[in-house]
Amino acid sequence: MLSKSQISFISSLHQKKYRKEQQLFLVEGLKAITEFLNSDYVLHSIYCLQTLTPNLPKLSHKQKVFEVTEIELKKISALQHPQGVLAVFEMPKNKIFAEVESNQMVLVLDGVQDPGNLGTIIRTADWFNFNKILCSLSCVDVFNPKVVQATMGSLARVNIYYADLVPILKQTKLPIYGTLLNGESIFNTNFDNIGYLIFGNEGNGISEEIISLITKSVTIPGGKNTESLNVAISAAICCAEIKRNILK
Repeated sequence: MLSKSQISFISSLHQKKYRKEQQLFLVEGLKAITEFLNSDYVLHSIYCLQTLTPNLPKLSHKQKVFEVTEIELKKISALQHPQGVLAVFEMPKNKIFAEVESNQMVLVLDGVQDPGNLGTIIRTADWFNFNKILCSLSCVDVFNPKVVQATMGSLARVNIYYADLVPILKQTKLPIYGTLLNGESIFNTNFDNIGYLIFGNEGNGISEEIISLITKSVTIPGGKNTESLNVAISAAICCAEIKRNILK
């Protein structure tokens, strides 16, 4: 049985303020938790229904596993329908973004706010083997439970950095691609296999300051009756096209 203080502590991690303070975050679902256990992330504790305990990967620290009831799990879960197991992991130490050195396209997110969009972009990046995502300081927190859930475990393999984008993009000599409505069709663009590819905020697109640093504007041609594509869908289409270019 969990104590009130344990329930309060775990529930507090739903909020960014306390995640940052404790340097801990939540992962829910057996598949996603297994992905993190098989990565460099450090486990803090696991809370599991008794029926699912046998399905957990073998752990060296059994004392970190707590059996809970469905009522207790609902109290600590960030999901409307808990998946039977919840884990708390340590956040990685502050990662400083370093300029890419070889054959790597970095996805850059300028003010992406929707947790589902960020999570889906991370999952897409993992699928296409883009392992670096650079986020502006105004992007949603990657350790938001909704973001973590949407990554389906891919967060364990993709490196996420938060930084002021302007200094990084100003000093680079690499190509900077920006997804804009008036750019060249991505299907006619000869992408380099190294550089930066920028996606903007869901409502406002890429900020003017960042637009001024773009060296190549690209767009996804499509229908005339809709204003724009969802940013996560745009990222998926662009990643697929870049990968196709590289594999030609």
